[in-house]
Amino acid sequence: MFATSIRLSPPRLRHLATRSAMLLGMAGIAAVSSTAHAEPAMPLDRASISLGAFYADPRIDIGADTQFGRIDSPESNPKHTTIPRVKADLLIGDRHGIAFDYYRYDKNYTPTLTGQTIIDGQPVSGTATANADLTLDLAKLSYKWWMGQEKDTFGIGLGAAYYAAKLDGTATGLVNGISATARDSVSEHAFAPLIELAWRHSFTPDLRMYMEASGIKKNGGSINGHIYGGNIGVEWFPFKNVGFVADYGISKITLRRDSTRDADLNIRLTGPSAYVKMRF
Repeated sequence: MFATSIRLSPPRLRHLATRSAMLLGMAGIAAVSSTAHAEPAMPLDRASISLGAFYADPRIDIGADTQFGRIDSPESNPKHTTIPRVKADLLIGDRHGIAFDYYRYDKNYTPTLTGQTIIDGQPVSGTATANADLTLDLAKLSYKWWMGQEKDTFGIGLGAAYYAAKLDGTATGLVNGISATARDSVSEHAFAPLIELAWRHSFTPDLRMYMEASGIKKNGGSINGHIYGGNIGVEWFPFKNVGFVADYGISKITLRRDSTRDADLNIRLTGPSAYVKMRF
């Protein structure tokens, strides 16, 4: 069984995500003042920032070669986990926009060690135990073109995604009858092209729904794979500039590192999300 926990200390990339969202928000305020004479389609906002969390039901399969052996975990279904997430959108003119999305998955596991386990250059007698921490960062920035007017709009987005995966492991076992410990880390990061599709409908100016889908494909280099996702949701604004968002989504992540230390990562996240959305 896997043990899960949430890290409370914000990583550097999370600070980058927050600052990027704030910059988009400030740029959106400037855009409002400069284009106040033109109104976008009803489902769109000049600028918005959404802060919330993804309450995910994860299915995980990880494996990596380390200095002390192979860390593998059979497909597992840990308990639901909460993943912080931030989104920001900026409309430029009436039909063009920039969208930003960031989330971080960070959990601890107790996988098994297979193959010959080595600690301090010596083989381990018996079975070694391991503690591992998996961290996955995903940030997306895209340019969107919106079509349609009045209550329905359709969007096509092109951009880039940055993703980074890191697996830290600590192995403990008996070496010559004495307990010994070794630590190792496997990590990789890459940029990849991104495509997004979206549909937004407005029942009223304060009640809207949307559907989104995105795909990331990475070929070439030491890391390959894909990340697909989609969600459907509802937005409600009881106040002019502050509202609430609820949606249901799925993310499928498959990454492979081909090098002297191979690594595989397969994650499927499904579940609802909730946000507080501020529009300008």
